[in-house]
Amino acid sequence: MCDMFLEMIKSISISNEEMKQRFKVTNIEKLHELETKGENIIVFMAHYASYEWANVVDIQTNFQAVGVYKKIGNIHFDRLVKRIRARFGSRVVTTKEAMKVITEDQARDNLYMYGLVSDQSPKIHKATFWTDFMGIKVPAFLGAEVLSKRLGLNAYYLQVKKVKRGYYEAEIITLTEDPKNCQNYSITKKYLQLLEHQIYNKPEYYLWSHKRWKHHNAPIPKDATVD
Repeated sequence: MCDMFLEMIKSISISNEEMKQRFKVTNIEKLHELETKGENIIVFMAHYASYEWANVVDIQTNFQAVGVYKKIGNIHFDRLVKRIRARFGSRVVTTKEAMKVITEDQARDNLYMYGLVSDQSPKIHKATFWTDFMGIKVPAFLGAEVLSKRLGLNAYYLQVKKVKRGYYEAEIITLTEDPKNCQNYSITKKYLQLLEHQIYNKPEYYLWSHKRWKHHNAPIPKDATVD
């Protein structure tokens, strides 16, 4: 956690070239291939390793990176986080405005790559899908899947690995390139399975302070889908 906060602050002053040396996408050619197709994409991310530095991808592709985040109550800290996450040219939108903004983007003649950290726990009244995560039955956040299926955005997972202190490698892994024909919840389940594998392999790089399982003892709503 200390490394994460230090890296966030370092993001303000670090040069583009040094950033590209410290956070490398090992199969960047996959993103270049997607560029040539001219299709907007959605990227599932997780609170694992250096998720804050993932926005360096914005200076390595022709995609306009758009980060979706939950607004922070403290106005000063919220302003700082937005500044850091937009450091390399990314746009930052809140979860509340995401659907409207992303839908409007689809009518524009630009390339967009939407990044969502999707391992949060949704509010209990929005907990419409429950599944196993790390062996515990919990509600899953569905925002990224809903956007992918509704807007036909091919979905990928940015799997980040720590190489050594201050250095990371990431791989773009395909979740689906046919979202509208995917079964409901299948994209989210595949994403969670990939993340689980990472956590079991190296649990020390997961941000355990987040309340992933805060609803695991709550009664499951009658109209919810349970996998």
